Amino acid sequence: MSFIWAIIAGLIIGLLAKLVLPGRQPIPLWLTLLLGIVGAVGGNALATAFGVRDTGGIDWIRHIFQIGIAAVLIALVTPMWSRRRA
Repeated sequence: MSFIWAIIAGLIIGLLAKLVLPGRQPIPLWLTLLLGIVGAVGGNALATAFGVRDTGGIDWIRHIFQIGIAAVLIALVTPMWSRRRA
């Protein structure tokens, strides 16, 4: 069941990361999902390093880290994907 939650969370985080970035990111949904999952894992690791992974209530800082890392990954991958498709 945790695998399904990772896919759902990765999709949501990837789509939120695309919303944060300016302009259009012409990458496929599967790549957005993959980068969202990687961003979620990286954001969890970063939140753990800063000691804010588990807080009372909603872990806003952890979610900001997750979306931020996913946004950086999407920003890095989009130009490479565009060149590959051209």
